[in-house]
Amino acid sequence: MPPIPSRRDFLKSVSTGGVAALALGLASTGAAAAALPPARRGKSVMGLRVPKLDVVRCGVIGLGARGLPTLRELMLLEGCEVKAISDIHAPSLQAGSAEVLKRGRAGVKTFGENAESYLKMLEMPDLDAVFICTPWRDHVPMAVAAMRAGKHAFIEVPAAVTLEECWQLVDTAEETQRHCMMMENVCYGRDELMLLRMCREGVFGELLHGEGAYIHDLRDQMKHLDHGTGSWRTTEHELRNGNIYPTHGLGPVAQYMSINRGDRFSRLVSFSSPSLGMPDYAERNFPAGHPRRTAKYICGDMNTSIIKTARGRTIVVQHDTMNPNPYSRANVIKGTKGVFSGYPNRIYVEGRSPQDHTWETDLTRWYQQYDHPLWKKVEGIAADLPPEGTRGHGGMDFVMRWRIIQCLREGLPLDQDVYDAAAWSAISAVSEKSVAENGASLEIPDFTRGAWENTAPLGIVS
Repeated sequence: MPPIPSRRDFLKSVSTGGVAALALGLASTGAAAAALPPARRGKSVMGLRVPKLDVVRCGVIGLGARGLPTLRELMLLEGCEVKAISDIHAPSLQAGSAEVLKRGRAGVKTFGENAESYLKMLEMPDLDAVFICTPWRDHVPMAVAAMRAGKHAFIEVPAAVTLEECWQLVDTAEETQRHCMMMENVCYGRDELMLLRMCREGVFGELLHGEGAYIHDLRDQMKHLDHGTGSWRTTEHELRNGNIYPTHGLGPVAQYMSINRGDRFSRLVSFSSPSLGMPDYAERNFPAGHPRRTAKYICGDMNTSIIKTARGRTIVVQHDTMNPNPYSRANVIKGTKGVFSGYPNRIYVEGRSPQDHTWETDLTRWYQQYDHPLWKKVEGIAADLPPEGTRGHGGMDFVMRWRIIQCLREGLPLDQDVYDAAAWSAISAVSEKSVAENGASLEIPDFTRGAWENTAPLGIVS
């Protein structure tokens, strides 16, 4: 494997890459959106298989809202051993250490002295994979460093913020031949897995259109000032105007449509509403002169983006976290024979639904026939484990992490690869540019460099 970069070299590369992209903002994004794919410096990792691992030795970077549950579940999985944890926030590191002690795991190393401490973790020879559960802006530098250190990188969503970062992930995975997966947990939800199976088995006919969303009232996160998700996520609304968090709704639809495996995202147009929710919430909840009151929020409350695929299909993706809406990911898939729409779940399949042109709202018979075998298998495994570590987001978190470890132990390709991480995350950057250009139609890069045309769709694995 390539040598681990020195801390000086690594920080230098970050300063000229990710941090520079943050400073340049949309200027660099626009140029990248129109550019041809850069020349490949390694070998495609489409369908990558690596040698089987009897025991997957893991490290966890970031022990906050996503990292601590990740740590708990990894310690419950057969064939998985946690070797190290890292966090620069002392109380979070202490909470991680407490979980390790609770499970009776000895010899787990801790790293948290400063912002570079995780690089020391990556020097450990007895580490196979790293789970990165940190703020968005840390994802790419940490994943790149992990892969260059010979570790597989598993990143929380979104994987990257800029198009430049998306290409960094792709290029590094191809150079190092290491897995790089964005952990889009929603792809492992019961409904989403069932719909994937139904799409593969032709229940909805030829697919035409999909919709995904992240409609989630997160205004209370603005009260996270010194620590917590809102302490850094709120700032994103001051820096960017577009769909800044697309993958929960988009990922499952992309899999239904075999994006990067027979089709690909081609073009996008995007519009944002005014930004009113955050200023209103700040005015009502913070005193005059408070930084939350004086900040200029530029991210429109509701962003609507429309994607056209290479095969002519359409996808609508929406984002709104700053208004009093009931939660929704939309989860719509429409074909020539029928349609499914989520929130609330309803289905209509021509010739199979009881009444013409009428939604079915009782999905019992559909679950009985099309429940995904992976969901059924892992649901049984989770039933024999402590519930506090296996029920995150309705169980989808546990299914995802179990499946990751299974793939590594059996030397199987992952269900999501670095091309998915890049394509799904890139929607943010392209939507920002489109919004800035009054809804301009922009190209979406082909991160597979043409491999999507000859890659088989995901199978229905058990």
